[in-house]
Amino acid sequence: MISVEHAFELTNTHTSKTSKTVTLGITEALGYILAKDIVSPINMPPFRQSAMDGYALGSIEEKNFILIGEVKAGDTVDPALKKGEAIRIFTGAPVPTGAKAVMMQEKVDVMDKEIILQKPVASNANIRPVGEQIKKDEIALAEGTKITAAGIGFLATLGITNIEVYQKPSIVIIATGNELVSPGQPLDYGQIYESNSVMLQGALHTLGFSKINILKIEDEYDATKNLLEKVIDQYDVVLISGGISVGDYDFVGKALRALHVEEIFYKVKQKPGKPLYFAKKGETTIFALPGNPASSLSCFYIYVLPTLLKISGYADYNLKQSTAVSNSNYSKKGQRGEFLKAFVKDNEVDILDGQASSMLRSFALANAIVYLPEEVSEINIGDTIHVINLP
Repeated sequence: MISVEHAFELTNTHTSKTSKTVTLGITEALGYILAKDIVSPINMPPFRQSAMDGYALGSIEEKNFILIGEVKAGDTVDPALKKGEAIRIFTGAPVPTGAKAVMMQEKVDVMDKEIILQKPVASNANIRPVGEQIKKDEIALAEGTKITAAGIGFLATLGITNIEVYQKPSIVIIATGNELVSPGQPLDYGQIYESNSVMLQGALHTLGFSKINILKIEDEYDATKNLLEKVIDQYDVVLISGGISVGDYDFVGKALRALHVEEIFYKVKQKPGKPLYFAKKGETTIFALPGNPASSLSCFYIYVLPTLLKISGYADYNLKQSTAVSNSNYSKKGQRGEFLKAFVKDNEVDILDGQASSMLRSFALANAIVYLPEEVSEINIGDTIHVINLP
């Protein structure tokens, strides 16, 4: 059995960014990581652009100007503009080549076909120069950048429609257990509803992972071995829920050993989630998660999620961490590290009731996990404690 810190280190050192890339339309690429630099194909703006509704001026020395027309956004003309002349112009419109400045409309008096400036104007005032935001052939977004809504908008302004990104891993979730019944079906005595697969699927969808399949299998050795052999060849990441302990009907570990996977570790000195298993076979990453729902979700956030993000090309793949002042007292039993469901607000944290590994209700109310290392035995009100923020 290894420490939490060692387990976290091992998942990190045995995980690397994928070499697989895919070309997506920019609207499909939200949350993906760029696999290569994007070079701007144009200057932005591609022409001198008015930053205001106002008047383009043919000179800046005069106070009075003759109004000779207008230019609005989208116009493709470049009207001649001489000294002492002005043109009505609107935000985003192309500034005539001869214009020396744009005066905002609030600082101008209009007298029929003449305008009078209320104050002097500086050269090039309120004119966005060609390439002010980015120049042609400059790097618009660098490899490793996460595509956000703003990034999509920026790329669209450059006329870019498709980009190359790191491919997110394909994931299979395998739920084990003879006692499990799908929600919506009647329960017989001794049965419970299976929740881990849909819980993990929901967490994955929330985080932008969509290539997910869910399979279910009864507690039988040959069936377990055959299914695992098949999915290890088909998927980038295999998440197994349950069947990893040492009971008479826990066949996952035995089946994985028979398939000659590279076991990185099995069992972590933590609560909940001691029977966590991590392995590799070729390019496939394998996690066997405890069957208890809160244990399974804790292990997912602490170990699986950073692994998935790192594979997907994220440089910042760990959950955000901070400190907060405890509003709760808590005493730990035993010497294992503990992950406690908690709620953080205004830099204060409440440790929630219902910390048992089988209980999800408190997890449904939590927005954070408090981590107590092995050497910390208790938390007192007013202590500053370590908090892992949930996504």
